[in-house]
Amino acid sequence: MASVVKEQKIRTSRVGKKPIPIPAGVSVTIEGQAVALKGAKGAAELRVHPWVVVQQEGGEIKVAPRLVTNDGKHRAMTGTMRALLNNMMIGVTQGFERKLQLVGVGYKAQAQGKVLNLTLGFSHPIEFKVPEGITIETPTQTEIRIRGVDKQQVGEVAAQIRAYRPPEPYKGKGVRYSDETIILKEAKKK
Repeated sequence: MASVVKEQKIRTSRVGKKPIPIPAGVSVTIEGQAVALKGAKGAAELRVHPWVVVQQEGGEIKVAPRLVTNDGKHRAMTGTMRALLNNMMIGVTQGFERKLQLVGVGYKAQAQGKVLNLTLGFSHPIEFKVPEGITIETPTQTEIRIRGVDKQQVGEVAAQIRAYRPPEPYKGKGVRYSDETIILKEAKKK
């Protein structure tokens, strides 16, 4: 009795297969594993993982695994690198933004150059030094807008500012994201 050997189908990442369109006004430079993008909002660079090959074909960037295996690691890394490159493309064309709100009596923020002054109910004011590549605006005293080209850096700065006074669960006072929903706890009853 002869054994039947089934051929395995090599799977690829659905995210990794999608090409990244290059909008007008964006210049792409690929040198080995280094990819550099330059657009209207700024410039960004990424060192691509050695398991991944990046090519520019026409008006698109295509990402593919260097080795086609079925273990999943190369496939997953392809999807990750494609997502990072796509975020870079969005960053240099549109940019990223996070909004924070200050909720509480006397809580206020004021941007002065490369320093964000925060009054959050402590005995001292907080001076947050704005990192390079990030711009912070305060349209009102209780609103903070963080903008930048790098999605990860914008989110990190927003998280650092929020960490000074996270929203407390009873009254909801503190620094929160503008789209964040705080579930309040009920106060203790006698």
